[in-house]
Amino acid sequence: MYAQMTGIALYGLQGIIVQVEVDLANGLPSFDLVGLPDSSVREAKDRVRAALRNSGFDFPLQRITANLAPAGLRKEGAGYDLCLALGILAAGGMMHKPLPEGMAAVAELALDGTLRPVRGMLSLALAAQEQGVKQLLVALENAREAALVGGLRVYAARSLQEAYAFLNGKREILPYEPDSSVTAEYGGSGEDDFSEIKGQPHVKRALEIAAAGSHNVILIGPPGSGKTMLARRLPTILPPLTAAESLEVTQVYSVSGLLAQGGTMLHARPYRSPHHTISDGGLIGGGTIPKPGEVTLAHGGVLFLDELPEFKKSVLEVLRQPLEDAKVTIARTQATYTFPSRFLLAAAMNPCPCGYYGSDYKPCTCTPLQITRYRSKISGPLLDRIDLHIEVPRVKYHDIKSDAREETSAQIRERVTAARALQQSRLQDRPFPWNAAMTSRDLRLHCRLTPEAESLLEDTFEQLGLSARAYDRILKVARTIADLDGCEQLDVAQVAEAIQYRGLDRKFWGE
Repeated sequence: MYAQMTGIALYGLQGIIVQVEVDLANGLPSFDLVGLPDSSVREAKDRVRAALRNSGFDFPLQRITANLAPAGLRKEGAGYDLCLALGILAAGGMMHKPLPEGMAAVAELALDGTLRPVRGMLSLALAAQEQGVKQLLVALENAREAALVGGLRVYAARSLQEAYAFLNGKREILPYEPDSSVTAEYGGSGEDDFSEIKGQPHVKRALEIAAAGSHNVILIGPPGSGKTMLARRLPTILPPLTAAESLEVTQVYSVSGLLAQGGTMLHARPYRSPHHTISDGGLIGGGTIPKPGEVTLAHGGVLFLDELPEFKKSVLEVLRQPLEDAKVTIARTQATYTFPSRFLLAAAMNPCPCGYYGSDYKPCTCTPLQITRYRSKISGPLLDRIDLHIEVPRVKYHDIKSDAREETSAQIRERVTAARALQQSRLQDRPFPWNAAMTSRDLRLHCRLTPEAESLLEDTFEQLGLSARAYDRILKVARTIADLDGCEQLDVAQVAEAIQYRGLDRKFWGE
């Protein structure tokens, strides 16, 4: 006999409908699973057999063939267990009602028949809705996440017996209704605030510009100058996630298995700070079946790389594609996976191995060769992709002891949000409506310079030997400064301020 259930496969961040076909035939008892299953899917045979027996069902002593279609797509994970078990029950004539049309089932089975949650449920539920599935049967722990998708009736069961009774009409399970008042957030500590930073007004100004235009920033200064402390507070001045961004971020963390059990939509911007020993795959994603890396986990938020030259050079160079394209493409023999990676890069480093090059209070003990090797780990092309280069000096004693009130993150965030609103109205037809993502066409349309500003930029371009990319980024930063100032045209002051943020690559790398 033949039966069919609908499951959903996780493919990168996307879900794809999978038809789970089960056929029972006479012959020597066996259980064959086809359709490019990986090892975790092949192990479902043992989980399903034990779950059926421990739930009080007779396991058919027949030749069982299960196919996961489309057969050309590699399948991974334990989310097909429930479909396989229900398919065997239906094909063996143990279901008293036909399996409902328009229903998909996704859950892992414990050996005692308990339903366990799977990762990526939000992506799976979105795929179900987009491809015409009206009902979704999941484990109880996945119900809240699946119910985030509107227009989909989500039924939550605790065990295989409960799911079987529900499908046979012997038990009523009401569609899951989540508590919309409960939200989950992910990001930096809520205690972090810019008001705790003493002094460093020019660095705070630069970080405000970075947040307003989504510009990448690098902080260069001696140990203890507050580089990490400043970077940790960068997410607190970013505008709140929009509804679309919140859905994307929640989807990323769901697929990565980092969404809190039973959590709902994430609303705080992510902040990721990987250790400098991270591998290429850990940073951009990888594996036999690729999973998101740190650049994707920072999607919509901040990726902070502390002690930048301590990262392997090969790791830093793989940042080029995500910084330019806001996505990561990972090719494998079976398929190509694409993950979003639209983040604000914040990096920090010392000017030399000992950290005191150019210091006015402690001599540098590094040799010229050591300094050259240290800085050479950061290539020119990577440095060109960082818009703001900020020198962070040692904090003075009178600044530390000062009782002057510093601006709070909320006050800075108001200005940042207003500047971003201007950008969204100006670039509303663009996928990424902020200044850092402007194209050459956008620069010509929206970055009109006064004659004096034009002359200053021309002289600077020739004297510093800037690249075309550096020229574009100066205009983008100047446009953001003008937005913060409420100006339409770019004048000398705004262009000059933007130029100074490109000076450190000549001070430290141009010697």
